[in-house]
Amino acid sequence: MNRIPNHPILEDEKPEKEVQIFVDNKPIIALEGEMIAAALIANGIFINRYTTHKHKPRGIYCAIGRCTDCIMTVDGVPNVRTCVTKVREGMKIITQQGTGVWSEEVQND
Repeated sequence: MNRIPNHPILEDEKPEKEVQIFVDNKPIIALEGEMIAAALIANGIFINRYTTHKHKPRGIYCAIGRCTDCIMTVDGVPNVRTCVTKVREGMKIITQQGTGVWSEEVQND
């Protein structure tokens, strides 16, 4: 995984615990507490969703939680902004199609 360990403005990256998350049912390694979008990019994943009308791919745009280009379905919840949501062990992340669909698990909770 490629990351920027020494940033000229931000704090230096501190070593974090590696965790396994699942993206479109494939396991990847991420760092606990990093943003989902950062983990995806570090693993070569740049598409987060496809638009409703023209099915165009979208990925990181603003990276500060203001737009919705990075939204994905996370643990059954659609429209999660991955640029401001932290990774935790075992997360299930799905590339979102259009407006997303709530999973039956979440609806029954």
